[in-house]
Amino acid sequence: MSGAGRGKGRARALGLAGWAVGVGAVLVALPLAASARLPDRMATHWGGGVGDSGAPDGSMPFGESMAFPLAIWSVLVLGTAVFAVTRARAATVLLPGGVFLAGAQASIVRANLDHEDWRQADPVDGRVLAVVLAVAVLAAFAGAMTDRRGPVAAVSPAADGPVMDIPAGERLVWLARTSNPWLRLTAAVLGAVAAVAAIAGVGGLLGPVWQLVVPLGVASLTVLACSSVRARVTGQGLEVGFGPLGWPVRRWAAADIESARAEHRLPSQVGGWGYRLSGLGTTVMLRAGECLVVRSRGKDFAVSVDDAARGAALLNTLVAAARSTS
Repeated sequence: MSGAGRGKGRARALGLAGWAVGVGAVLVALPLAASARLPDRMATHWGGGVGDSGAPDGSMPFGESMAFPLAIWSVLVLGTAVFAVTRARAATVLLPGGVFLAGAQASIVRANLDHEDWRQADPVDGRVLAVVLAVAVLAAFAGAMTDRRGPVAAVSPAADGPVMDIPAGERLVWLARTSNPWLRLTAAVLGAVAAVAAIAGVGGLLGPVWQLVVPLGVASLTVLACSSVRARVTGQGLEVGFGPLGWPVRRWAAADIESARAEHRLPSQVGGWGYRLSGLGTTVMLRAGECLVVRSRGKDFAVSVDDAARGAALLNTLVAAARSTS
């Protein structure tokens, strides 16, 4: 595995470790924050389903109501770390599992809030659980997409000039990825604040919080989409995917590209970090230095990736081939 691949693996492991710790903290902190408004025993099970007809028929002491979901989460995290088959799908398991447990804990706290006896607890709101399940499904999908993406390596011969020779009958692919850890951290902080506010709102600790949650959530996803990029050159042309899932995607057919080149660019030249529009055209600026620049329909698009000269050489070769056959 290349150094870049190992770096991606470490970043993924650290991200999942942070998620594991964060979910565990929420499972404990949420009932602790509301402890003065909760009964000594917590209603933890409702009979007759959820909704207006559901009445609590099971309870746990306050301490156990925190320890039980935390124990489930700990077993899930440790099992994922120990078993190789599960470890390969860690994000697919841990992302939806954490969302479901945190949402369930918030629902239980909300139902018990401001009641002196657990038997008086409110029914669990079926609409809230439906939202939690929907978010968990989306988290499972995002985790599956993350687990499918392994280390990336460039597959192409070295090239000194703007074009390269492609042996007859062979197809070459050039791949490169770049990420900005500070943008990822910013997205994580915004997302964490939005998530905590949402959970606190579901748990009844805060009033209406959607005016806070929605803007922060949108800002987090926007920054996350601009925090990493994947560029790929194939026989069809250039594809640039944004964010950890490689989506959204911009594509340029080889026949529509006028030229490609490597160019050194700085954030000060393009107006800052992220997706920038300036006199130089469009630039996806994740780090200062080498950028792959393509010109299409008289406009430049640049993306800061390593090995840009080789990507430009392969792309120019494909562009020339596309023109010769048109």
